[in-house]
Amino acid sequence: MLICLVTYAQNWQTNPDATFCTFCWRTFGLAIFVGMICSDRKGKGPCFEIKAKKSGLLGGTEQVPVLELRQISKNFGAIRALTGVDLSLEAGEVLGLMGDNGAGKSTMVKIIAGNFPPSGGEIFVDGQPVHFNKPVEAREKGIEVVYQDLALCNNLTASANVFLGREIKKGFGPFKWLDHAEMVRRSGLLFAELKSETRPRDLVRQMSGGQRQAVAIARTRLSEPKVVLMDEPTAAISVRQVAEVLDLIRRLRDSGHAVVLISHRMPDVFSVCDRVAVMRRGTKVADKLIKDSSPEEVTGLITGAINVA
Repeated sequence: MLICLVTYAQNWQTNPDATFCTFCWRTFGLAIFVGMICSDRKGKGPCFEIKAKKSGLLGGTEQVPVLELRQISKNFGAIRALTGVDLSLEAGEVLGLMGDNGAGKSTMVKIIAGNFPPSGGEIFVDGQPVHFNKPVEAREKGIEVVYQDLALCNNLTASANVFLGREIKKGFGPFKWLDHAEMVRRSGLLFAELKSETRPRDLVRQMSGGQRQAVAIARTRLSEPKVVLMDEPTAAISVRQVAEVLDLIRRLRDSGHAVVLISHRMPDVFSVCDRVAVMRRGTKVADKLIKDSSPEEVTGLITGAINVA
């Protein structure tokens, strides 16, 4: 093959159409093939590393939490709302966040959502450190919030609320107008995915509590979020509507979304959550699997009858 290479180099200027002989082409291909195999031996080659990472054979391939808080603290002047809170959340997991009024639950959610920055600590999304100065930055990282008051406009339709601030437009050049038909169509698909009876053209003021929650949750689905924070979604609604909201949370979990459920309702948390974290006076006093805890234990942790678990 070396002789062929030298001959090829000498004759190339006079005969640009000169090529390797068939034997050399076969030898060259065989050399590449053998080199790939050798580089893959004993786990030293890149091919092995790629396969091992996919199959979990190498160390350091544990699943990275979709959201992680490390030593988060928040001070409002001389008032300390949060002190050294650690929290992690996996994809497709529902975490129940419980605690008495003033325990720091809403403060922590607002920090995650970018409403205000923490006084100390770090936030990680998919293993990468992030710093949120405003809610839109958190939304860009895949974090959506369903607030307790839902933040809906009663005088608008369901579809208009779903696309509020993110309206679909059509037109040409500088001439744009709202594409109501497309927004109605897409919001209808979102309600169908959530298996909700909400109709896109109905006014929000005419809806039940469960339907309003469906509108708020559908709005979070527009950006395909990684994490959905839900602040007291079952407060002040009927028993039937509570069941509808819990079904919506299960569908979010089944579709791979991570959900943080803030609630005072013990049956709701133990019905849909995989884990429960308890806050008391700005600190986390428990973080357990639902199957390893009980309503009585959580009640004791909230009230202080049980110090820590």
